[in-house]
Amino acid sequence: MSAGIVLLVLIGIVLAFLLTSVKIAKEYERGVVFRLGRLLPDEKGPGVFVTIPGIDQLRMINTQTITATVRPQEVITADSVSVRMDAVVYYRVVDARLAVVEVQDYRRATLEFAQTTLRSVVGSKTLQELLSSQTAVNESLQEIIHATTSGWGVDVEAVEIKDLELPKEMQRAIAVSAEAESEARAKVIAAEGEKDASVALTAAAAMMATQPIALQLRYLQSMVEIVANDSASTIIVPVPIDLLEPFLRRKDHQSPEQKAPAVT
Repeated sequence: MSAGIVLLVLIGIVLAFLLTSVKIAKEYERGVVFRLGRLLPDEKGPGVFVTIPGIDQLRMINTQTITATVRPQEVITADSVSVRMDAVVYYRVVDARLAVVEVQDYRRATLEFAQTTLRSVVGSKTLQELLSSQTAVNESLQEIIHATTSGWGVDVEAVEIKDLELPKEMQRAIAVSAEAESEARAKVIAAEGEKDASVALTAAAAMMATQPIALQLRYLQSMVEIVANDSASTIIVPVPIDLLEPFLRRKDHQSPEQKAPAVT
C-alpha cells in the first residue's frame, strides 16, 4: 500500500471522526453528555463542542418556553357544582441536566402533574371563588406546580384557566341572579335620586316661602314653558291673585284724569 493511499485513509478517518464528534448547539439548546454512562458536570452549548464517538451519549434539550394545553376535564367544586374546564401551562427548562436525569419525560410529567393539580385546586374552591377570583386561582396553580417541577429543572412561568363551562341550569340561575341584582341596584339609585330631589324641593320651598318674588318668577317661567310646548291655539292660564295685586293697587291710586278715557 502506497503512502498516498495510507494518507487518504487517515484523512478519511479524521473527517469521519470530526463529522461524528463535532456538535453544534443552537442558542436555545443545551447538550447533556453521558460519558461511559456517567453524567458530565457541565452542559454543552450554545455553539460548537466535541464528543467522543462510541463513548459519549448526547441528549439535546430545548430551553425555549413551551406552551402546553391541559385537556378539558370534569371537576366538582367545593359547593358540589360540576364544571368542565381546561388550562394552559407555560414552562421552560432552566437546568437541562436535571430535566434529563431526574425525570424520564419532563414534558409529559409536567403536563400530567398540571392536570392533577388543576383538579385538586378547583375542587377546593367554590363556584363563586372560581368566577370572581380567577387570578388568585391561576397563581395558586402556578405555585403548586412549580414547587414540584423545579426539582426536575423545569420553571413553570404561568398557568391560566382558559375555558370554564357551566351546566345550562347553572348558567340560567346565574343570569337570573345577575338580573335581580341589577334591578335592585336600579331601585337603590332611583330611591337615592328621589331623596336628593326631595331635599332640593324642600330647600326651594323654604326659600320661596321667605321670598314671594321667587315664587312669582318660577310661576312665570312655568307659563312660558307651557306656552312654548303646547300646540293648542287657545290656552287658559290661571293667574294667582298675588300676581295681579300690584297692578290693582296701582290702578286704585290713579287720579280721575288718569282713569278717564281719552277722547278722540
